[in-house]
Amino acid sequence: MTQAARTSMPWLIIVAGSLIAMLTFGPRSAMGFFQLPMLAETGWDRSTFGLAMALQNLFWGLSQPFFGALADKYGTGRVLATSGVLYAAGLILMANADAPIWLHVGGGILVGTAIGAGSFSVILSAFARNVTPEQRSMAFGFGTAAGSAGMFLFAPLSQALISNFGWSDSLVYMSIMMLIVPLLAFPLRGNANSGTQSQSQFKQSVGEALREALGHKSYLLLTTGFFVCGFQVAFITAHFPAYLGDIGIDARYAVIAMALIGFFNIIGSLAAGFIGQRYSKPYFLAYIYVARSIAVSAFLLLPQTPASVVIFAAVMGLLWLSTVPPTNALVAIMFGTRHLGLLGGLVFLSHQIGSFLGVWMGGYLYDRFGSYDSVWWLGVALGIFAAVVHWPIREQAVERPALAAQPA
Repeated sequence: MTQAARTSMPWLIIVAGSLIAMLTFGPRSAMGFFQLPMLAETGWDRSTFGLAMALQNLFWGLSQPFFGALADKYGTGRVLATSGVLYAAGLILMANADAPIWLHVGGGILVGTAIGAGSFSVILSAFARNVTPEQRSMAFGFGTAAGSAGMFLFAPLSQALISNFGWSDSLVYMSIMMLIVPLLAFPLRGNANSGTQSQSQFKQSVGEALREALGHKSYLLLTTGFFVCGFQVAFITAHFPAYLGDIGIDARYAVIAMALIGFFNIIGSLAAGFIGQRYSKPYFLAYIYVARSIAVSAFLLLPQTPASVVIFAAVMGLLWLSTVPPTNALVAIMFGTRHLGLLGGLVFLSHQIGSFLGVWMGGYLYDRFGSYDSVWWLGVALGIFAAVVHWPIREQAVERPALAAQPA
């Protein structure tokens, strides 16, 4: 084992970043529980709620490269502190929305922008600057697992809050929780020129980094494939509780299912960090997408019962965010850590465009046809497409002859 591989993890940074990931991922993963009680009280339709969640995913994606670049230049801590304040403001506005526009602005634009500022790409780029290349995949697994833990915790928490205090007050309570994020952001205050890996970085401008990445075939394939991940998981997050109600499954199983996805997501994320550190990341990603398509097909074709919901949730949980550690690790391998916030954010923008379409199409096609079936099957087809796209990706650094001897 090399000395670099034996270097201790920067645990304060890992723990603080992981707690932030848990807080920023938790409430947005529980939004589906607010759909039916909100619509019952306001009289709005599912397209209205679906558009808000679609906007949330879109602005999450659009803002992420911007905040990633700001974190690279001015410091991750400042960007994460901004995330907590925006998140709290968005949830407050959503809680007091008396017209669809305020739901769209608060729960959609503000919350989405806040998630972009506190996203995996921003947090994981800080991890990457402070761990060795050999530790990256595992460190990314910890951060992603923490986001999964947020999903696991906030599914029952949000349902309990709604049952006891109503949907509006529940959003207020969650907004208060988001004010913890600026306090946790302090250990992650460094920028791209700080950290233990700063001396091995390839120095280039933002424009040069963008031109290099957008001309790199493997990066473009990775970005294209990640679109599918967003489509699949965002549709389920926003519409699965309502879908279970439509097919006659007791509402408590929606809570159980989302909590199980979150729990098994923790296992899947940690396993993905371990596997990605030892085996081919592109092939591993292709297998994940194939497995998702098989799981959804089986769930739709076999009898749908509480037991099948539980099994489906567990399987999907293992596959849910397991794409994130190998995807971010591939970006770091290709281009290094100097502009990882920006380049990882662009990959995630593709993810969030997929999320926007998955959530919006779920609501739109349901209102048009009275069923989610067409969106489910489109997700299955896209999973096969993503597997094909990931297969030819090359897991190696971009060629830079003048600096070939430097670590990536």
